Amino acid sequence: MTGSQVMVVLIVAIVMFASIFKSKQGHQGRGSRRGREAALHNDGAENARLQAEVAELKKRLAVLERITVEKESSLERQIEALRDK
Repeated sequence: MTGSQVMVVLIVAIVMFASIFKSKQGHQGRGSRRGREAALHNDGAENARLQAEVAELKKRLAVLERITVEKESSLERQIEALRDK
C-alpha cells in the first residue's frame, strides 16, 4: 500500500471509531432526549414571552378603543349641540 492509501484507511478507521464511541456515549445533539428537553424548555420560554406580549397588545388595543369611543361620543355631543342652536 502506498502512503495515500494508508492515510485513507486511517481516516476511515478514525471516523468509524468516533461514530461508535459517540453512539455508545449517547450523543446529546438535536435528536437526543436532552436536546429535545432543551428545545421544549426554549419553546416554553418563547411561548411565555409571546403570551405576555399578546396580553400587553390587548391592553393597548383596549385603550385605543376607549379613546376612539370617547372621541366619537364627544363629537356626537358637539354636533347635537350645534343642531340644537
